[in-house]
Amino acid sequence: MVPTATQHDLVVIGGGPGGYGAALYGAAAGLDIGLVEMHKVGGTCLHVGCIPAKELLESAAVFRTVRDASEFGVDSSEPKIDLGRTQLRKQNVVDTLAKGVSSLLKGRKVTVYDGTGSLVGPGTVSVSGGESGDETLEAESVILAAGSKPRSIPGLDIDGQIVMTSDEFLSIDRVPQSAVVVGGGAIGCEFASVLGDLGTDVTIVEALPQILPGVDADAVKVVERSFAKRGIKIRTEVKVAGHTPRSDGSGTVVDLGDDSLDVDIVVVAVGRRPFPDFLGLDAAGVSVDDRGFVNVDELCRTNVDGVWAVGDLVATPQLAHVAFAEAIMVIKDILGEAAMPVDYDKVPWCIYCHPEVAFVGHTEQSAVDAGYDVAVSKHRFAGNSRAMIIGEPEGLVKIIAEKDADGAAGTILGVHMVGPWVTEQLGQGYMAVNWEATVAEASAFIQPHPTLSELFGETLLSMTGRALHG
Repeated sequence: MVPTATQHDLVVIGGGPGGYGAALYGAAAGLDIGLVEMHKVGGTCLHVGCIPAKELLESAAVFRTVRDASEFGVDSSEPKIDLGRTQLRKQNVVDTLAKGVSSLLKGRKVTVYDGTGSLVGPGTVSVSGGESGDETLEAESVILAAGSKPRSIPGLDIDGQIVMTSDEFLSIDRVPQSAVVVGGGAIGCEFASVLGDLGTDVTIVEALPQILPGVDADAVKVVERSFAKRGIKIRTEVKVAGHTPRSDGSGTVVDLGDDSLDVDIVVVAVGRRPFPDFLGLDAAGVSVDDRGFVNVDELCRTNVDGVWAVGDLVATPQLAHVAFAEAIMVIKDILGEAAMPVDYDKVPWCIYCHPEVAFVGHTEQSAVDAGYDVAVSKHRFAGNSRAMIIGEPEGLVKIIAEKDADGAAGTILGVHMVGPWVTEQLGQGYMAVNWEATVAEASAFIQPHPTLSELFGETLLSMTGRALHG
């Protein structure tokens, strides 16, 4: 006798931001939803990504603050870091947030299935290998949100002890004396920042001409200078050829072609690959590209009717908030509501190294490459009262605008920030770029004083030709 399939309006495979975001938003709209997750609800972001990484960065910031407290007239003994206790705190934060997500799903009557979800065909999902047992689910709509896995490179086999990815690094319980971080993107720079603050002799190795690809060149220069002052070394246009472990197993020698580095650990931070491995895409006829990403249209529809894909499975910015935005868009599409495609050129980006980086829209170079005649203004935190008060005057705000016919700065094309807590200051820049505000319009708004965020207003005012302090 064939078991009866369980019916839902929507089945979501994957419980990360894209998956649980779709489930929560869809349930709020009245849909009956089944969510399949093979590990833990919350996905990469919550368990081995955004949240634990920022917890380690915050611990490094507290360490840095205590170490430099004498500058504020506060005397204390030399700080020591106990990564074991740091990891306990991190896990408590992660577990609390995970329970919160599970509680929200339960409160909205989302049925959560523990197991591996695979497409049997359009509208049919099999669940196996987990505590929920073998199940067949049927629904008019299916969202694929299986996420991603860390990438590696040839010659650097991951052992989890000496050579590790972000998954292992985020559970590190000791401070190494020396390290190589392979990859100078956002993840690599965040990890190098943590290690550098805690006293590790760290080198970033990046194959491209600069670290933080895609970030405005002026912001990158600030990060490079800060890293250099803190002893974090950067090697660009260098590729790792392999490594030779020490005979005692305590570290390894990393081969850089013409050079080598003897280090305790190697952290591979070269990005993430989509993880459709168990989704049964071939059998279901779902199209993927040559890099393994699921092919979708502007509303994240796959080539199979009734099947959508969101988050790291598709070739869009691998950011949790982008996955949330895609999830909301897809639910609106399923409901037959007006669904606006995500404008990927105008999503907010935040990098949490020290100093922080945050940006939205065009860089100066990309605006020029796109054919814009641009007006540019930069103001540094060195003259900002709040930055001086908190002892972090390093960084700048840079705004790129299109020049009007009369030569005045017009529509705001991009906002770039580097410095203290800029990840919390990007909101007004994001709004300005996405609402296509002009410099004149945005500069008219009052900025509270003294704040870090007033530097955004000061930079706008200078573009009108009537700056207060510039």
